[in-house]
Amino acid sequence: MARIKMVDEAGAEGPLAELYAASKARSVAGVVPDILRTMSLRPDFLAAINAASGLHFTDGALNRAQHEMIASYVSALNKCRY
Repeated sequence: MARIKMVDEAGAEGPLAELYAASKARSVAGVVPDILRTMSLRPDFLAAINAASGLHFTDGALNRAQHEMIASYVSALNKCRY
């Protein structure tokens, strides 16, 4: 059971529903990642994180796959399920 209250996709309305739809469209798996849903009670925070994430995962010195691999590795080291 999650310890952080989150709004699921079915319960999302207005700006949150729009943010979820955009996140889902960008997702390789076609889902809203749980780490983003943890900010669902603050759509303003979620919008800011989405913007930062877009910059972070944009190809540059590293491609998206490399960014994802590093993020997954760091999460595993930190024993973070997200």
